[in-house]
Amino acid sequence: MANTQARQVSVRATTRSQQRAGPGRPPVHNETWSKVSVVLFDRQVHHLDRLAIEIRGKSGRLLNRAEIIRALIDGLIDSGMDITAAATEADLRARVARRLGSGFR
Repeated sequence: MANTQARQVSVRATTRSQQRAGPGRPPVHNETWSKVSVVLFDRQVHHLDRLAIEIRGKSGRLLNRAEIIRALIDGLIDSGMDITAAATEADLRARVARRLGSGFR
């Protein structure tokens, strides 16, 4: 049975100087950031993983899911596209797909 309950998300701005050393490689960001949780569909996660593998195969460089998602969001922001008229997620998706030249309707 799928979990359909929404979870409350806390957002906290953190600067590099506020980070505590922990296990693993430290994240490197040049600006303040917030850690957020979002729900993605399995198909979206699989597609992001396939993209990361294809990028690594073609360029030898590793881009993780978060980097791909941040780049897509920044690309949308930098495009100057006005998405304020979108009424639903499906409407927004269609507008962005049309702008990018796909046949999605």
